[in-house]
Amino acid sequence: ECNTTDQQFLSHNSHVAESQNQEGGKHGDSGSARAAEPEPKKRLKGHRGKNPYKCDTSGKMFKYNCDFNLHLRVHTSEKPYLCNTCGKRFSHRSTLNSHKRLHTGEKRYCCNTCGKDFRTSSKLLYHMRVHTGEKPFPCKTCGKDFRSSSNLLDHMRVHTGEKPFKCDTCGRNFKRKGDLNDHLTIHTGEKPFSCNCCGKSFRMRKSLILHMRVHTGEKPFSCRTCGKDFRSSSNLLDHMRVHTGGKPFPCNTCGTEFRTRYSLSLHMRVHTGEKPIYCKTCGKGFRSSSNLWTHMRVHTGEKPYLCKTCGMRFCWQSQMKNHMKIHVGENVLTSNDPHEKPYLYNTCGKAFQRSQILLDHMSVQTGEKPYLCQTCGKKFS
Repeated sequence: ECNTTDQQFLSHNSHVAESQNQEGGKHGDSGSARAAEPEPKKRLKGHRGKNPYKCDTSGKMFKYNCDFNLHLRVHTSEKPYLCNTCGKRFSHRSTLNSHKRLHTGEKRYCCNTCGKDFRTSSKLLYHMRVHTGEKPFPCKTCGKDFRSSSNLLDHMRVHTGEKPFKCDTCGRNFKRKGDLNDHLTIHTGEKPFSCNCCGKSFRMRKSLILHMRVHTGEKPFSCRTCGKDFRSSSNLLDHMRVHTGGKPFPCNTCGTEFRTRYSLSLHMRVHTGEKPIYCKTCGKGFRSSSNLWTHMRVHTGEKPYLCKTCGMRFCWQSQMKNHMKIHVGENVLTSNDPHEKPYLYNTCGKAFQRSQILLDHMSVQTGEKPYLCQTCGKKFS
């Protein structure tokens, strides 16, 4: 696509040659067909690969005058092409045309493999590398390959430490502009990405994409070792450490190692005493949302753990496991000695003659109050 005329051509060279023919016709003396032809020497210059047009600012060389003039706008910041819809300006006509498709929703470039549509040919080309696996941009420092030059540029900042995108509100710097844009929503409180299924809103598009997989059930990341599927690549990476035994996140305080950074962050609250998750009913603080979730059963009365032997229900799995020892004790009781205490509570080491006494003792230890007064509603252990 020509940046000047907005026409599309099979090749760049054929279009430039045609443009030179037209320019030659304008400047011919007699207007004849012979006068309209460009000078042979000028055409040979281009074919010999020489670049006669040099930018004094950057030193970059160009074969054709039209390319040289377009390049100069990088330095002059000239943006002569205006979008009449939103007022945004562009240096090149082709960039404006691509931008206009944002407003019209037009996606003229289709992937023949999966049918996905794109606004620009460059986006389609980048997408095709997902199917082909092509990564033509290698990092000269670490050898890692990337699908696009922009991805490589972002990656290079890992090695250089460069963070050119700064938040004017808090001064924090970022490697990528997209990371800065995501960060800005923290200050504004904006959550522009909404789920059409449940209405939940998110600060980042990638968070919405991950959330949508809860509704669709999609788990595109599979473990090659056990076949288990996951919603995100980070979840798969965490899972792989189950097979490899890797625990790359050590606690600097006690040396305990963890498979995930999140597990380490939860563990650190043991040392700091931080309990940032609060119960809205009683105000009690907890280290994690899962701890709060199990605590809420105290208020709701939910008892999801059922003893299949006697039918008794429990709020917590640990309670049920302790309770099951009562039935194990019943099975191993072989003596009729009235002084024998076969029912042992492993937590405190105390033994009892009857299972019911052990059960009552466990209720005292766990804080459970399974006995309800029907008159006043008070509970007892």
